[in-house]
Amino acid sequence: IYTIGAGGGSIGWVDEGGLLHMGPQSAGANPGPACYSLGGKLPTCTDADLILGYLNKDFFFGGKILLDDKKAGEAIKKYIAAPLGIGLIEAAAGMYQLINVNMAAAIKEVSVKRGYDPREFPVVVAGGAGPIHAGMIALELGIPVIIIPKESSVFCAVGMLMSDLKHDLVRTYHSLLPSLDIKKFKTLINEMENEGYEILAEEKVTKERIRYSYSCDMRYVGQFHEVNVEITKAEIEDEGNITKNLEERFHQTHESLYGYWLKEEGNPIEILNLRIVSIGETKKPQFRTSSYQEKDISRVIKGKRRVYIHENKDFEEVKVYDGMEMQPGIQVFGPAIIEQVNTTVFILPEYDIICDKYGNYVMYLIFVQRFSLMIYYFDYKLFDNLVENYKFDPK
Repeated sequence: IYTIGAGGGSIGWVDEGGLLHMGPQSAGANPGPACYSLGGKLPTCTDADLILGYLNKDFFFGGKILLDDKKAGEAIKKYIAAPLGIGLIEAAAGMYQLINVNMAAAIKEVSVKRGYDPREFPVVVAGGAGPIHAGMIALELGIPVIIIPKESSVFCAVGMLMSDLKHDLVRTYHSLLPSLDIKKFKTLINEMENEGYEILAEEKVTKERIRYSYSCDMRYVGQFHEVNVEITKAEIEDEGNITKNLEERFHQTHESLYGYWLKEEGNPIEILNLRIVSIGETKKPQFRTSSYQEKDISRVIKGKRRVYIHENKDFEEVKVYDGMEMQPGIQVFGPAIIEQVNTTVFILPEYDIICDKYGNYVMYLIFVQRFSLMIYYFDYKLFDNLVENYKFDPK
């Protein structure tokens, strides 16, 4: 988990050098953004989203909270636009763009810096404001697929309630790999297994619902940082090959993280810590699904609204759809807005959306313009698990 101050309440400010920042300070929910009219005076991400047209001032939280675009504009003018010598819209667009760049950088921290290419993964969007920013973040990283849960605003809370119970256990054991005392190694592993079992048993987890994952902290001799290397229970029991398995896994993990290994050089390897994650599996609810139906999309259109399109640096009138009426199989072409009581989805011109069998939104890339125009042709098999036999519109 890599946490940054980037949310609807993140405050925009200009430093002494004339540079714009977003967060980590937050206005919170009370007094909140200036547009809440609860006493907040400083410009926030939500204020910028409102000025740019992404939020409906009359339908925030289903209309239970009315947003004041005048107060939002005044705050942005006073604290952002005036110090920078720019107009209101340019200031709001800068705030929106900056917070997106900050979140894209955070994704790189948990992907690129750990040896993973973010373009190979879909983005799963959480939070009430997340779906407004997800498209720009994914576009920044070249990510082609975004999954927006229907209830994204409570996604983290639901996840906490549904999560398995987990306890991390560690034992310090320093040894050169060739000198590994296999008996002591296995003894320490067994001690942690028993400790993990006792903790979960106190939490009323039955034995058949307990599982373990194993790893070691390792490094080349002389390094000051270690690499966590996973190992299976079967490999631990294979006493004749345990050092060989650990060595090979370490080289591979090191190469994935840092782009090189010292396998050919024969650098000695040492173990520092043994780790076990003791996991108690909880019962999970069965999610309801609906069959895909080609429905008349005109019935879910609420109207139109002018929203800011960053590619054009100008406003454009787009269709607004009622998210509460979206059914599996309905497809929406960007640019567009989908409004729900608890969230708003902004679909960039580069993306389209389809509502999947769980009622979630799958946003997928149509094209990206970088140095040249690249067209992404879809392989329908890629989406079999998401949209079953629904056929994408040829557009």
